[in-house]
Amino acid sequence: MGKAARDQSVRDRIRAQREEQRQKDRLRRIATIIAVSIIALGAVGAGWWYAAVASRPEEVTQALAPITASPDGSFVMSVAGVEKPVLDVYEDFQCPACKAMEETSGATIKNLAAEGKVKVVYHPITIFSPEANGGITRGNSLRAGAAVRCIPGGAAWSRFHDRLFKEQPPETVEGFKTEDMVSWGEEAGVTAPGFATCVTGQQKAAEQADYSTKTLQSAQLSGTPTLKINGTEISGEVAFNPGSLRKAVLDAAK
Repeated sequence: MGKAARDQSVRDRIRAQREEQRQKDRLRRIATIIAVSIIALGAVGAGWWYAAVASRPEEVTQALAPITASPDGSFVMSVAGVEKPVLDVYEDFQCPACKAMEETSGATIKNLAAEGKVKVVYHPITIFSPEANGGITRGNSLRAGAAVRCIPGGAAWSRFHDRLFKEQPPETVEGFKTEDMVSWGEEAGVTAPGFATCVTGQQKAAEQADYSTKTLQSAQLSGTPTLKINGTEISGEVAFNPGSLRKAVLDAAK
């Protein structure tokens, strides 16, 4: 082999060795990036898991606290003797966000009341104007709000309350028909005399409209759902997070 050929062979080997080293270095960098990414993703995943656990809806774990209708139009759920803290729940049966909150935090509210940790005051109101969707949404809201007033309280009131949210119609569709609500009430165990007549005749509609107007003004509400603890509004991040809501109520009880 001539000198030129030998020199070329040496250069080829050096080039091959350098390329091999570059590949090894590249693989090491990739391995390092992957390892760091896995650790980071693990931390993020743990954070999301913790958040998911904290916000996971509770299950109703025991019998409900007594529920009674108040003269002002609200409904109180509390164990006898529990007067504070007070959790005010302002809601509209036609409000999609209210339905979402009920599905997320409704059981927590019931459990806290049953545990004697809080006095819950429900304020079913109508927030929609007559012009909203040609009056459809207001009509739906008003019928549902008037119907729940036909029940003086008890566990049947709570079951009917929950059923209304479950059956919530789209905002552009007429729903909460009186004959349906009578059936839902019967299925909820409502035995109040005159319940069917009260619902089908919408006997409480005027009271519901008047109560809604007064409550919107007196509570200075900008919308629903709104939750207040001892008169102070809490953020949506707390209201829609069962763990945070429970903590906020327990902290207020100290």
